[in-house]
Amino acid sequence: MRESVEHRHGRILRLVRERESVRVSELAAALGVSVETARRDVAALAAVGRVRRLHGTVSWPTAPLNARDARLAGRTRPGAPDGLTLGMVVPVSDYYFRSVIQGARRAAADAGVRLLVGVTDYTSARDLQHVATLLDAGVDGLLLAPSWALDGPDAAEAAPFAEPPVPAVLVERRIPLGVPGSHLDRVVSDHAGGAALAVRHLAQLGHRRVALLARHTHTRAAVREGYRSAVRALGLPDDDLSPAAHSPGGRLDDIGGDRLLDLVAAGEVRAGLVHTDIDAVNLLHRLRAHGVRVPEDFALVCHNDELAALADVPLTSVSPATFAVGEAAVRLLVRRLEDPDAAHSAVEWLPRLVIRDSCGAGRSPEEPTPLEGRGR
Repeated sequence: MRESVEHRHGRILRLVRERESVRVSELAAALGVSVETARRDVAALAAVGRVRRLHGTVSWPTAPLNARDARLAGRTRPGAPDGLTLGMVVPVSDYYFRSVIQGARRAAADAGVRLLVGVTDYTSARDLQHVATLLDAGVDGLLLAPSWALDGPDAAEAAPFAEPPVPAVLVERRIPLGVPGSHLDRVVSDHAGGAALAVRHLAQLGHRRVALLARHTHTRAAVREGYRSAVRALGLPDDDLSPAAHSPGGRLDDIGGDRLLDLVAAGEVRAGLVHTDIDAVNLLHRLRAHGVRVPEDFALVCHNDELAALADVPLTSVSPATFAVGEAAVRLLVRRLEDPDAAHSAVEWLPRLVIRDSCGAGRSPEEPTPLEGRGR
């Protein structure tokens, strides 16, 4: 016979009174229910003052706080969601993810919750190590950017994250439909939309051929999808020169860069989208070494905006809303903790196109560019 909610609440109260303080995960195991069910029951009891919920633990209302929980409670704003602590696992703390972390920290501070961050250095074994460490530290929810294979995750890679012991939000990661965990909340950048923005911009400048060179990263599949959708919609040739995934490091100078130089020398292609901005800076140097001027002879747009503004010729860039991704991920996780039954969400942020010198867009409409009249 299925246990009634009232009976289960009675068991919770007895367990908490006996132990004075117990982790929600331990409570779920003792009751033989899911962590989500235990969390809902605890939230209902805490709402009427029957138990006290703080920092992933449940205690009797009159039990004294230990030193750690007292310290955390003192940091929590009045009205904040029960002194929550969130854990975040990211592959790096610099370059692209620096701003994601900054956005998450801002949202955590605004919500009065604590954020603990673990960095894996793109080592997949460390993903689960950091998750275990954060759970031991008592986090109430997780923000996850696992170090999956670049074409992943497959079912085996996704499985350890498919049913997390606490609520979780994927950050700049997706699990394919049909793979365990594809239902998880996620906040991502719309990299495909950003690539399409870049192609449309170059087409509006008059270019009838736009090359793509994309390094093999977690982002590349989406960048190529957006590029191909845009060139089809605009009736442009598909000039995807990206190196094969198995080329050493996926470097653009192995295959794609040489092919592009040949097309530029033949006067066939005079514009390109390059992922990443680091590769775009390197390509800028190669073009110059071959006597190709940017933007006079070649219009260049890069995807990512970490170093683009620092190039010798400041690069027009697709700039993902990384700060907003971090903020939204924290807010979505807090909402999930406050309302475990809320509908699952997939939030996408469209990058913006930052116009700088490298695409030649600064010219007036009446002034012809040096590219006009040449084969493109």
